[in-house]
Amino acid sequence: MTTSAAPSASPTAPAVDAETLCAAFQYTASTDPESAALRAHGDATALTRREYADAVEAIAGGLAGLGVSRGDTVGLMVTNRPEFHLVDTAALHLGAIPFSIYNTSAPDQIEYLLGHAENRVMVCERKFLDQIRAATTPHLEHIVVIDPAVEDTDVLSLEDLRTRRPEGFDFEASWRAVQPDDIATLIYTSGTTGPPKGVELTHANLTFVLRTCHERFPFPAQGQCISYLPTAHMADRVFSHYLQMVTGWTITTVQNPAQLFAAVAEVHPTWFLGVPRIWEKLRSALLARFASNPPEQRAAIDAALDAGLRKVRAEQTGEPVPEDIAATYAQADSTVFAPLRAQLGLDDVVLLMTGAAPIPSVVHEFFLAIGLPLAEGFGMSETGALGMTNLPGDIRLGSVGKAMPGTEARTAEDGELLLRGAHVMRGYRKDPVKTAEAIDDDGWLHTGDIATIDDDGFVRIVDRKKELIINAAGKNMSPVNIESALKGASPLIGQACCVGDGRPYNVALLVLDPDAATAFASEHGLPDSSAHAVAQDPRVQAAVAKAVEVANEQLSRVEQIKRYELLDEEWLPDGAELTPTMKLKRRSIAGKYADVIETLYR
Repeated sequence: MTTSAAPSASPTAPAVDAETLCAAFQYTASTDPESAALRAHGDATALTRREYADAVEAIAGGLAGLGVSRGDTVGLMVTNRPEFHLVDTAALHLGAIPFSIYNTSAPDQIEYLLGHAENRVMVCERKFLDQIRAATTPHLEHIVVIDPAVEDTDVLSLEDLRTRRPEGFDFEASWRAVQPDDIATLIYTSGTTGPPKGVELTHANLTFVLRTCHERFPFPAQGQCISYLPTAHMADRVFSHYLQMVTGWTITTVQNPAQLFAAVAEVHPTWFLGVPRIWEKLRSALLARFASNPPEQRAAIDAALDAGLRKVRAEQTGEPVPEDIAATYAQADSTVFAPLRAQLGLDDVVLLMTGAAPIPSVVHEFFLAIGLPLAEGFGMSETGALGMTNLPGDIRLGSVGKAMPGTEARTAEDGELLLRGAHVMRGYRKDPVKTAEAIDDDGWLHTGDIATIDDDGFVRIVDRKKELIINAAGKNMSPVNIESALKGASPLIGQACCVGDGRPYNVALLVLDPDAATAFASEHGLPDSSAHAVAQDPRVQAAVAKAVEVANEQLSRVEQIKRYELLDEEWLPDGAELTPTMKLKRRSIAGKYADVIETLYR
């Protein structure tokens, strides 16, 4: 399948025609300079576009004073706060290459990244200073701390940096010298195995992504976006940082993940992306809220949800929704769902996305049923976070959508999804061998995902090429689909890892959702809400057992879970079991829980 429409600008977003992110930023900053550009959640004041641009120029001058120039790397280890945007954008205006480190990274991981990137300047928050100091790297010369303490005499503050502009530094000449083929950022893949790879994305890659977004989902003239995902992940950069450069929308940064939906309720974002775990947790919270209502209200909500689900399921057949279902839903929407969307802060959303991992169908159905057009998409760091999305008005459950404008998609003989387009990375930093493995001589990026493409061009991801389970009888299965069924069967199940490769049957390791465990402990008066304590409760064990039965009813006989273990611990992002983006580290899990797994097969 090939989508060949050329991206085009519209009067509502003329900056999408810019050839570099610097040019886009400067154009946007010069138009309506007094409008709000950047604020922190909970802060009453915001930086205007003019103030944002002035800060970028001052910090760029300071970085130049430290010797940063075109092609140099600049490291950042910062939570979601306005200073990230200021420093990253300043580095871009020097033609430098800013990159972020996951805030959960261990010291040895930080050391590897600093050695690989060879950055001489590191910008961080004070709470990460000791970890960076502990890294042994011959390249690092300067550490800039955005919130230093008095005793930090060996580092610079951000205010110190602003005073370092060298004599004769020409800011405008600097940013105008940046070329489309210059590298704009390094994205270090979280990776489920081996050291992370440094994805090199150019200004041309990223401006192409933004133009194609505008073509498929035209940018409104005014808007709001939220920065809360790790800045080391491409999704946060596209859905907030770079997006603001071409739209001028206000970015609200959210440092504390627990405050995310409070921020959403306040901001009413125009675009919002959540990984599946975000939607799973929100659904669980809403269902718990519904259940706590008085019986009469609960019955009305249940009836509304039933109407919503019947409408969604009718739409998914591709046939017109029957009039009686449409009429019942319209009433439910006006009385129940519209007020709920406004309360959540999702009543003005133009694009609502889920991605980075498969979303359980029961979760996806729920949000469509309450009138939220949650669309699944697919992207990789190697493609600037986007490759395909569902279409406005045509959201298909289980599909990641159609290729973006200007993107070609096809499957190889073995079913692997291949992508080609102007957003495909320049390559992996310092690794021509892995680059050649990923991008073939014809420019096709080998995604590592097994997929199908239907006659309408909609893509369904079957599984990761290297993660397919082939059991002892030679049957191929998708562990992701099995795990999705398990997680969708009960809000208590936060993580599931299916094991069965080369085995006679499938088993699973299950982990409680920490929020659901806490809620259970509170509801049932348990003195200890830890995963260890809650997992021992017979009522929880019975609920999990029932959930496994429910999941098995949705699976073929060969896919079903025959035995499982409910672990009394929590799996944390960037820990032994999960990447920072919550993907399973299957090899690490198999090693750590080898004894448990073997017991399940005895």
